[in-house]
Amino acid sequence: MMSWYRVSGWVAIILMLAAIIPGQHRVAAAEARASWAERLGFPPDQRVLILHADDMGMCEEANGAIIQLLENHLIQSASAMAPCPAFEGAVRWALAHPEADVGLHLTLTSEWKTHRWGPVAEPGSVPGLIDPEGFMWRGVLQVAMNATPAEVERELRAQIEKCLALGWRPSHIDTHMGTVYALAAYTEVYLRLAEEYQIPAMVIDLSNPTALSKFSRSGYPLTARILELIEGYSLPKLDDFCSLRRAGSYEEFREGFMEQVRELRPGLTEMVFHPQLESDTGKTITNSWRQRAWEAELFGDPLVRQFLAEEGIVFTNWREVMERFRGRAAGSLAGEAVD
Repeated sequence: MMSWYRVSGWVAIILMLAAIIPGQHRVAAAEARASWAERLGFPPDQRVLILHADDMGMCEEANGAIIQLLENHLIQSASAMAPCPAFEGAVRWALAHPEADVGLHLTLTSEWKTHRWGPVAEPGSVPGLIDPEGFMWRGVLQVAMNATPAEVERELRAQIEKCLALGWRPSHIDTHMGTVYALAAYTEVYLRLAEEYQIPAMVIDLSNPTALSKFSRSGYPLTARILELIEGYSLPKLDDFCSLRRAGSYEEFREGFMEQVRELRPGLTEMVFHPQLESDTGKTITNSWRQRAWEAELFGDPLVRQFLAEEGIVFTNWREVMERFRGRAAGSLAGEAVD
């Protein structure tokens, strides 16, 4: 969700003005709730973390970096982009490694200058998702200004069905550039598809006033309707979410990551990044290639591995989250039956 809008400050201000903050009586009730980590059976004071790589399938360089990290158990989770050229390679690897936690990075934008892609759905059925060049729009605002909720649902469903047709069931779904949170009608589609397919979506529990304040300040258009939809969503949620901070050198980047870990609050957090092997081709795809190369290097760094062990972080992934969620739900039902 965090690669939000990528637009100028005045747009963020407009979106912040649209945010609806609950009254104090709702805040007090939210503060009394257990975190999602605790509800899933983790100790109440435990920092539980999912290290999650986005953009698998975007290119071979992304696939190579993410596969190395997953195979070496250096990260816990990843998600792949169905419209992109290296997607089938990502799925082949996921099918050969069913124990791995790989989800679907639902994609409604195509942001790069030369490396572009179009929809999975038949183009004539989703004209509002297609720019004048025949690809998906580059920016979230362009999607919101042109695509109907019906077109968004058609495309997201086509991406899920493409996975299933390949014999692969994603462990979770999430959202490229946060596009499904651009409009409440898109969010409704996203959450409804997660519940329909019983594939958990990346959703942050915004009944927590700390989380609500954080993401409102970041410019997310958290209207009353979006908050209502998230509150009513029936599958597990995250307590917090962040992406890795940019830096001017690898050493600064590594220290920034460790600082982010030190700042984690108890609860279930997903930390997102976009690792990519360094190559001449990769440098032509994205101007963030250096940061992405550092992200590919970071989690195997002995200093980072030692730091994470000393911090006592507990790691999980979406497969375990759903197993714990279903187990505790079954236990609750059993307890009700006994009563």
